[in-house]
Amino acid sequence: MKQKQKFSYRQLVTQSADPTVPAVRAACGRLSGWVGIACNLLLCACKLVAGTLSGSVAVSADAFNNLSDASASVVSLIGFKLSSRPADRGHPYGHGRYEYLAGLTVAVLVAAIGVELFLSSFRKILAPTEVEFSLLTGLILAGSILVKLGMMLFNRRMGRFIHSPALLATAADSRNDAISTAAVLLSSLIAQFAGWDLDGYIGLAVAAFILVSSVGLIKKALDPMLGSAPDPEFVESVHQRILSHPGVLGAHDLLVHDYGPGRQFASVHIELPANSRLRDSHEIADALEREFAAEGLHLIVHMDPIEESPAGNDLYTWLTEEVRKVDPALTIHDLRVVKGCAHTDLIFDCAAPAGLSMTDGEIKEGIAARVAAAHPDFRCGITVDRGFAPVNR
Repeated sequence: MKQKQKFSYRQLVTQSADPTVPAVRAACGRLSGWVGIACNLLLCACKLVAGTLSGSVAVSADAFNNLSDASASVVSLIGFKLSSRPADRGHPYGHGRYEYLAGLTVAVLVAAIGVELFLSSFRKILAPTEVEFSLLTGLILAGSILVKLGMMLFNRRMGRFIHSPALLATAADSRNDAISTAAVLLSSLIAQFAGWDLDGYIGLAVAAFILVSSVGLIKKALDPMLGSAPDPEFVESVHQRILSHPGVLGAHDLLVHDYGPGRQFASVHIELPANSRLRDSHEIADALEREFAAEGLHLIVHMDPIEESPAGNDLYTWLTEEVRKVDPALTIHDLRVVKGCAHTDLIFDCAAPAGLSMTDGEIKEGIAARVAAAHPDFRCGITVDRGFAPVNR
């Protein structure tokens, strides 16, 4: 029976373990979750006492905020537990996206806290009650700020270590809590020494800050679930590494699929000399797949034969320049030249970025017109590619 991998607290905190190992991700998630549950429950209890003694709605709301944070830590724990499950027949790419769901749930809970704080603060403005400040209340709030700042740094460190949107959302929530508690403490001090009751107004300002922050957190959690574009730096690094491999003339049509942190799959077309032996070409493709697989990226390589004659290269360069005159963002690949008695067919693919406003028909007509103006005997057979990761050629 296979034993579970275990990692010490020191290995996780000092980040000496390998973050690409699924067991390390799960261990970091568990550690963060239990730390969050313990700290937030303690803060909730302390603030309930302080809120009851002082009569401050902002302090009491802050206590329930911590209780909600403890619930979010439970959600994060469950998310990491589910995401660490191995692939099965129904989910051949694993369960990594559970971690994205956990991050989204935490972000929604943050928004719910903002709404509740907004309503309670508005009610306090309409029906103000006297707030009594004590040394105990001040110490509890000041201690809470320090704890939340520590939790923010801890979760941010862990989140960056394993590239976890769930932990980074938790870190942002801890930052928001520190700011909101600081605002509550400030309003209490103003009420005590200046006699101005700003409890409800401070609560509204904090609620607005939390709501704005939660919108950003929800967007960040939704993006990978909706199939956001891969990081341009990651795409360029993959492209350059492929081009640096001996025998590879070019690369295009790179697709990246994200099935959760550390679970990325990709496919790419590489250009190889047309006169290469099939066995040699296959060895190049196989070597690339093994190289990236060793680093956690499951890459599928398709091979495109490219003619390397000087005339062919001159034609390719000229056609590339003409296509870019139609739109600088357009690139071409898979050029084949078929010479006939009366005309010459140029058959190629044209890659168009997702944000390009031109239609496929406009792209084809624009390129064909420029080619015909220079070479009336040339005819274009163009396939427009969209949706691939853009690479610099």
